[in-house]
Amino acid sequence: EIIYFFNISVCLFLIILKTTIMPYLPLLDKFYDLLIPFIVYLSLSRPVRESLPFILFLGFIMDNLSGGPFGLYLTTYFWLYVGVKGVMTFIQVGNRFFIITLIVAGGVLFENLILLGAFAILGSKQQFAGDALGIIAVQVLWAITTGSLFLLFFRNAQSRLGVGFKKVYARTKEAGIAD
Repeated sequence: EIIYFFNISVCLFLIILKTTIMPYLPLLDKFYDLLIPFIVYLSLSRPVRESLPFILFLGFIMDNLSGGPFGLYLTTYFWLYVGVKGVMTFIQVGNRFFIITLIVAGGVLFENLILLGAFAILGSKQQFAGDALGIIAVQVLWAITTGSLFLLFFRNAQSRLGVGFKKVYARTKEAGIAD
């Protein structure tokens, strides 16, 4: 189905962008996890049976790529997904743009707190940099300014992809190629 193609394509693109390109750009080297807005998007726009297995699989992939303690991203993504689903059932606000911006920023803060907490619990011998709170603040500010833009991009890209595939299917059906 088209939605699975879209989800896999977006995630691969975001993972490659975050791990291979952004660390080498001075302005974007401390950017937040780009998968957080996508997880928020999935939790807002897709049913649980479709999005939850994908989010768990995505957390598994990120745990394997990160080199950190296994289960960190899996746990973070799962609870972020559950939290967004829960918050949106209780909040019926007219200004959804503002709420979604706060949810993405809260997701970035949540992920950073889980990462810091995991390192503290595991008794890591590494010393945290003195500017860890500054980096978290920068990431939250980035999330406030760009998080909702990512969500709009995901929504528009998915709808355009769906329309494009429907047109191709209609043309192949007219030509007698499709069933």
